[in-house]
Amino acid sequence: MVVTSSARDYINRILQDISGMKVLILDSQTVGIVSVVYSQSELLQKEVFLVELVDSISKSNESMSHLKAVYFLRPTSENIQLLRHQLASPRFGEYHLFFSNILKDTQIHLLADSDEQEVVQQVQEFYADFVAIDPYHFTLHVPSHYIYMLPAMVDPSTVQRFSDRVVDGLAALFLALKRRPVIRYQRTSDIAKRIAQEAAKLMYQEESGLFDFRRMEVSPLLLVIDRRDDPVTPLLNQWTYQAMVHELIGIQDNKVDLKSIGKFPKDQEEVVLSSEQDSFFKANMYENFGDIGMNIKRMVDEFQQVSKSNQNIQTIEDMAKFVDNYPEYRKMHGNVTKHVTLVTEMSKIVEERKLMSVSQTEQELACNGGQGAAFEAVTNLLNNESISDVDRLRLVMLYALRYEKDSPVQLMQLFNKLASRSAKYKPGLVQFLLKQAGVDKRTGDLFGNRDLMNIARNMARGLKGVENVYTQHQPLLFQIMESIVKGRLRDVDYPFIGNHFQQGRFVLLNINF
Repeated sequence: MVVTSSARDYINRILQDISGMKVLILDSQTVGIVSVVYSQSELLQKEVFLVELVDSISKSNESMSHLKAVYFLRPTSENIQLLRHQLASPRFGEYHLFFSNILKDTQIHLLADSDEQEVVQQVQEFYADFVAIDPYHFTLHVPSHYIYMLPAMVDPSTVQRFSDRVVDGLAALFLALKRRPVIRYQRTSDIAKRIAQEAAKLMYQEESGLFDFRRMEVSPLLLVIDRRDDPVTPLLNQWTYQAMVHELIGIQDNKVDLKSIGKFPKDQEEVVLSSEQDSFFKANMYENFGDIGMNIKRMVDEFQQVSKSNQNIQTIEDMAKFVDNYPEYRKMHGNVTKHVTLVTEMSKIVEERKLMSVSQTEQELACNGGQGAAFEAVTNLLNNESISDVDRLRLVMLYALRYEKDSPVQLMQLFNKLASRSAKYKPGLVQFLLKQAGVDKRTGDLFGNRDLMNIARNMARGLKGVENVYTQHQPLLFQIMESIVKGRLRDVDYPFIGNHFQQGRFVLLNINF
């Protein structure tokens, strides 16, 4: 499943068939969809000389009849109204309207009625209603999405808007991939069930014709699961390159903002980390932190060799060769600087927060038994002044999730110690986590101590030892995917929607809240 190329192909098709000078008009969501798959220089190559937001365009009356307006918008009622207003007094020579999802018939009629001067050249649906982070992952940028796991905290109309956005994104994704999935969901999650049912209704009833693609031997599986089933994984410090950058510094739409952690030259305040544009990152994004340091050293050594060869310019031919290779040289210089900066800054954070010690205890809590040793280890870290408040909170949360039924006295001692450190992190946060994602709320065998097969697997791993104590934890999702591949995922825990199921192996798409 290559979501990046699907989104990029749509943007290509939008821009390449319209010749001449263009203005690309986006909304607050499609600007992110375009930015992760298309650079500014590539837009210029397609003769896009101006990029504007649709609501900003409405505030200006300046005529630009020499430009062709290319709109790429989500088909929301707000965007349709803005378009109607702009078509009533057109500023551009031509209007080419592209929407990222399915248009309603009523919306098409409204646009047609507004085009009194017949400036609209085409109206098309191009299904790129998702932000393609890399070939295998996407996001929908739903703000504060975590609160929708708790429907009682949100009014019904807000939950419906959230559900509509998720279903729209899923529909666009499968239309882009030209597939109709088999749909399953986590039985214990109301919001997962709602998303699954509404997605099935759209794909198999309301828009069944759109999704009527040629039957494939293997159908993709859309599995909708709830983050509450595995609250452990997001509490653990990560030790692979991409995950560490996201955890310690932050990544948003493949961009890393370094201003939040220190002062850097203007051209280094924001850097791009994209597996599509950066070959070093593509090769190393899942490598362990220790290996990254060695790989960066090799990259620096290669760059130094190139720099030395560029210093030895003695003839006109040498100069011409340097000029020809200069763009590649600058790109290599930027890449080396970027990755050295990121690893240097993360090394500082790891040392300042004593994350090696913290992570070792986190992994022991997540993967191994031994309540007495775990309590002692967590207590020692809570007493260590070098440990940050957020790391203290995560340690107590992990301990509480592991031993919530076994050690109420010790747990209360940890609550008190946590509360005495920082008023911001009160024990109520830990208790709220247990209420929402404790053992009574979860479906799977999170700690591998309920299912006989998981107990045997953990015993075998304990006897053989682990290669790296910092990365021994496996997310619950790994077990779920393994069960799907082997045909062992229990229907009672993850029911199918309707009778649209097919025996055999599945391609897994995981929508994780």
